[in-house]
Order: sequence, then structure tokens, then C-alpha cells
Amino acid sequence: MDEEDTRDFNERCAQCSEVNWGLTDGGRFYCRSCHNVTERTREVVNTDFITNSRVQTISKSLRKQEKNDGGCEWYICEGFQLVLKKQAEALEALGVCPQMKDEILCNFWRCYLQKSKQAYCKRPAGETVKALSVCESSTDVDSDPERPSLLHLLSLSESEGDLQTDCSFASSVTKVSESTSVYSGSVDGSLYLMKNQKEKLRMTMPMTLSFCYMALLWLREPITLSELLRFVVEGHIPYLNVFQHFPEKMNLCGLDLRIFCVESWPVYEEVFNKMHELAAFLDLPRFPDITDSCFLHPDMLCMKYLMEANLPDELHNWTCRVVKKIGIGEVDFLTLMPGNKSTRKVKYDVLAAAIIVVVLKLLFLLDDHYEWLLSEFAEERNKNNTEGGPYFEFKKWYEVVKQSLDVEQKKLDEERAKYLWRCEKPLFYSVKNKPKVLKRRQMVVNLQNQFGKLSGSVRRAEKPNPSSFQLNWSEENTDGSCFHGHSLKGVLQEKCGLLTAMNPDYWLCTVKLCNEKLCGHLAHYREVEFPQSYHFVLGLFAFLLRIQPSYIHDE
Repeated sequence: MDEEDTRDFNERCAQCSEVNWGLTDGGRFYCRSCHNVTERTREVVNTDFITNSRVQTISKSLRKQEKNDGGCEWYICEGFQLVLKKQAEALEALGVCPQMKDEILCNFWRCYLQKSKQAYCKRPAGETVKALSVCESSTDVDSDPERPSLLHLLSLSESEGDLQTDCSFASSVTKVSESTSVYSGSVDGSLYLMKNQKEKLRMTMPMTLSFCYMALLWLREPITLSELLRFVVEGHIPYLNVFQHFPEKMNLCGLDLRIFCVESWPVYEEVFNKMHELAAFLDLPRFPDITDSCFLHPDMLCMKYLMEANLPDELHNWTCRVVKKIGIGEVDFLTLMPGNKSTRKVKYDVLAAAIIVVVLKLLFLLDDHYEWLLSEFAEERNKNNTEGGPYFEFKKWYEVVKQSLDVEQKKLDEERAKYLWRCEKPLFYSVKNKPKVLKRRQMVVNLQNQFGKLSGSVRRAEKPNPSSFQLNWSEENTDGSCFHGHSLKGVLQEKCGLLTAMNPDYWLCTVKLCNEKLCGHLAHYREVEFPQSYHFVLGLFAFLLRIQPSYIHDE
């Protein structure tokens, strides 16, 4: 049927230049090769209405008919599409390339819907009854490889993320959903949670961040995963309580809250691993090359973290030497190749932090003894030094950075302790309880305002603008708190025309390896087993990346 309808449409696809068109349920042409949807629609030749004929598609106005409770029919897939849309818009406001939302992220999302058989797939005749029987008789509703398609996707940029749905199947699923004992505002909320946990990548809130990071990595944007998660925690990117941005007619209640209501911070490892699973699941090609001019290259990231950690600029020459020596700056090592199990999954920000730690161990050993001896030597030389920049003193650097780090860490802990997980928009598990919940919420707000006036509490200040740097050190300060221009002459010596470290020793972090095959770690990090200076350096970069020190220790 599609071949007859698309026979006269011979334009090449703007994305892949192929001529291989199909039709969505909404009448739009889409490319079967790259899944790109055009704005062109099929012209209807015969518009006569035939009685007793089954309606194949349904328009927005018909499908979005208001129910008795004033809401409209919506699907979990639509909810996640709205979340992705809001997150993409927030990233665009932060300066990300505008094509991320409507080209890269949108195509990733379309491909996911097709691979997961939610859209862009054919529904053979008679599959409706078969699918419903599976829903009623089994909890694994996706066990059938030929499960019919529920949705047809429009662009992420379109209003409210509308999706075209087959009328007869939507009404049938609605009846099944309404017959279940557990209530949800969406059409498929109860069925969505009945799915088998081992199925193909069921969409979750952390996976929305995996989608965003995958799009950022494809565009080679100067945002690392740790920065993305930090912007989420700081509220610059919608994630926590993002359902507050849903339209009023999309009633979110009951089981929907278990899907969209987040009560924990996003975890680095989970988002990172899901991103790689997604890339392999979507059968994506090799990502654009990470070259030495890209922000994600170790040489670039090391420069950034050296500045933020208030370390001497001369250390960058040493980090570059380490990167070149062990070959971790090569394009093939850094570029993501989905599905290739022989290539390493690179955590660009963690890798850069680990390189700096290795260089500090090469020069200062970090054994709670040698670095202090070097610091005393540099202090004596600085007293008599009248030419050039001052020698770098590890002890003085430790005292200055530790003081700032303690202040920032305390501020972060207080902000997390004061964070209100309950959103401003009231939540309810049943439409019948909605008036009571709204009335109770209004009473709480009124009481809070009254007690606030009596106690003279100050309203929370507006969030500061997001920044890539959490610790700032200015060379203009006269108190000597900035170490960027300090010299490493006190820890280096010249041999055969090359500067080498005076320290001849080095200790390994993996003397005691982990024997558990399913652990996934080379060695476990226990603070008591390592020097305190080494622990401090790990803690500093762990704070900057908002991850556990053990991640950097593993790297």
C-alpha cells in the first residue's frame, strides 16, 4: 500500500539522499533508510466518506478528546518525549548547537521508538486482538516480536510532543488499562510497568540524560558527562520534578508517578553505561572523531582541570607527555564505536583527572613524606629567589586549596540537605482526591508564607548562572593564593638536555587486585590503605567531577 502511495514522490531525502519513502499514519512521508520525517504529506484524491468503513488514522483533535476528568489521552512515550524536549531546550539555552534538538536528538529518539517497536513499524492485520490477549494473560507484553505499533512520532519541536495513534487499538488498550485495578493517568501506564525488566532498554528518567549525553558526544560539544549531571543537580537542566512542565490536560497520577517522579540524584555510572547500551541498541555508526583539537581530548581537559585545581601551568607539558607515551590521545582510542566490545569505553573527564593524578605521583610521589621534603626545599629557595616566578610549594598549595574545598563542600552539603524533593505542583494518585489535595496544598503554602513573615526568613536567592568552573583562582590576587604561574624547577632536573623528575620512585595503585570476576573493578579503594596526600588529591577531583574517589582511583 505504501509503495502505491509513494510512487509519485521522487524527491531525495535531505539527510541521506536516498529515495525510499514510506507513509506515517498521519499521512507524512518518512525515509525508510534514515527515518527522517518530512513536512510533505500525501495528497488525498478521493475524499468521499464511505459508511461503515474503519477509520485508519485519527487526528490530534479527535484523538485528544477530553475525558470525563478534563484530561486527555496520552502515552508514557509522549511523556518522555516532552522531557527530552525540555532538556534539549535547556541545553540549547546553555549554548549547545541548535541542531542538537531537531536533528541529532530527534533522530536518535525516532530510531529508538522504531527499534523498540513503539513507532515506525508495520502492524499486520489481526495483531490487535493478539496484542490484547498478551496484555491480559502475561506480564511480559513485549515478548511477542511482532507487537503492533502504538505510536507515530512527530518532531520534538512540535507542540506538546503529539503522537499519532491508531484509533481502534488506542481505544482497546484504554479499555484494558481502565479494567486494571491500579490507576494511572496515562493510557499505558499500568501496562508499561508490567513489562519484563530484561526487555530491550525500557525508557527511564536516567535514560533521558543518556540520550542527551549521546547527542552531545555526537556533536563533540564542550560538555562532559560530569558537567551535564552537575547542571541537572543545580537545576539548569530539567530532570527532578520535570513533570511540572507537562500540560495541564496530561493528568499525571497513580503509576505515572513511579515512572516520572525522581527522588534521587542521577548516578554517573548508570547514565554512562546506559548511553553505551543505547548506542549499541540503535546500531549507530562510528561517532565523529575525537581529535586533539576537540574539547574532550585529554590534553584539552587536563588543561581545564589543572586550572580549576590551582596547579602550575607547567604540569600541562607533563600530562601531554603521559598521554603521548601511553597512546591514550589516539583518535581510535577516544572515538566511540557502538557495539565494538574490543574498544574501551572512555570516560573523558575521569580519564583526564586520572592523568593529572599520575603526573603528581611521578613528580611528588604522594607518599606523605617525599612531597613535604620537596615543599621545604622549595620554601627555602623562594626566600632567596629574586628572579623568575616562585617555586611551587606543595604544602602551601595543599593549605590554600583545602581551605577553599572545605568551604565549597560544606556549602554543597547544606544545599543538598535543604533540597525540597516535593515539587510545587501537587501530586495525587486518584482524580477523586484531586480537590482535597489541591486544598491541602494551598493551606500548606499559606501557612508557610505566614510563618515566613513572622520569623523574618529570607527567600532563597535566584540560581547563579551555570559555569564550567566551580573553583576560580585569579592571578591578580596579591595574597599568593594562585599557583598557575609557579615553577616546577624545585622538583625537576636536567639530564641529556631533557627535564626529568628528581623523584626516581613510583608506587602502584593496584598492588592488591580484586579477584571477583563479577565485580567490574581492578582494585577497591579504601582510604586507610593509601597516603593522605593521595586521598586529598583524589577527593579534590572527585568534588570537581561530583563522583566517588574510587572512580578516579580505578582509572
